[in-house]
Amino acid sequence: MPNEFHLIRGRVLPADISRPVIAIGNFDGLHRGHHAVIDAARELAKELHRPAAVLTFEPHPRSFFKPDTPLFRLTPETIKAKILVRYGLRAMIVLPFDTAMAATTAEQFINDILFRELNVAGVVVGHDFHFGKGRGGTPHSIAEACRKDARAALIIEALLEKGAPVSSSAVRAALAEGDMPRANHLLGYRYLFESEVRHGEKIGRTLGYPTANLRLPENSVLKQGIYAVRVAVGRKVYDGVASYGRRPTFDNGAPLFEVFLFDFSGDLYGQTLTVECVAWQRGEIKFDGIEPLIAQMDKDAAEARRILALPIDPEAPSLLPL
Repeated sequence: MPNEFHLIRGRVLPADISRPVIAIGNFDGLHRGHHAVIDAARELAKELHRPAAVLTFEPHPRSFFKPDTPLFRLTPETIKAKILVRYGLRAMIVLPFDTAMAATTAEQFINDILFRELNVAGVVVGHDFHFGKGRGGTPHSIAEACRKDARAALIIEALLEKGAPVSSSAVRAALAEGDMPRANHLLGYRYLFESEVRHGEKIGRTLGYPTANLRLPENSVLKQGIYAVRVAVGRKVYDGVASYGRRPTFDNGAPLFEVFLFDFSGDLYGQTLTVECVAWQRGEIKFDGIEPLIAQMDKDAAEARRILALPIDPEAPSLLPL
């Protein structure tokens, strides 16, 4: 199939991805700083008439070296691959970050993996990319090795936002604060996640708001409260309102992400939804009874409809359906 996207786990490339130009990195979040690296790889690939691909690692190296330190992954592998398709990449090459990879020297990574096994036509990395045992490899060591072996190489400088580099950490901080405009601006698209609908206690039905119960990504730092959301059910997209929190009016239990879709009827159990968080509206409130809760839910739904009717920020577009 022409221009088919490949998710490749390992170092054996299909024929139509031979001699690729690759952008290397973890690319967690695929934020605007990552876009600069990926765009450069795509343009270089076009110049060289080669396919463009991303080379990344699973698990995240930080999780390998610090397994007891929780890490909120902005874009797990499945979402990362889907976004890369939208960005015009031909492949995502995923290498296992294990004991063997951690022991691989920078020279071995370049000569054995990049040059001999993947046979890259070119490499694009960010200015702060370090690799190999003891982080001994630098962008300049890759560039010099490529130059000596007649392969192309580009080093991309940091993208600055108000004097600070656009980073995955900055996106996580914005999500933790409920600052969706900033998080989405840094990402260059609206933050989203995927989750399978789970059976819940069906409290929403009794309130006139039947909800789909979802599990957030592991170690999520998303601020609790009410969100205006857009949700893809298959290839169809619905507006909606979501509550993320402990439901203090009822049981104050484990956090749940509950989504009510506007103008939807049907059974969602067992389906995987893609949820786009457009705006954080308010924090959680404990009500004295059901009636004031329903009155507030009506207000929340009306506010979500108002927000979702606004023009989409061209610098943070919707990617739905993904």
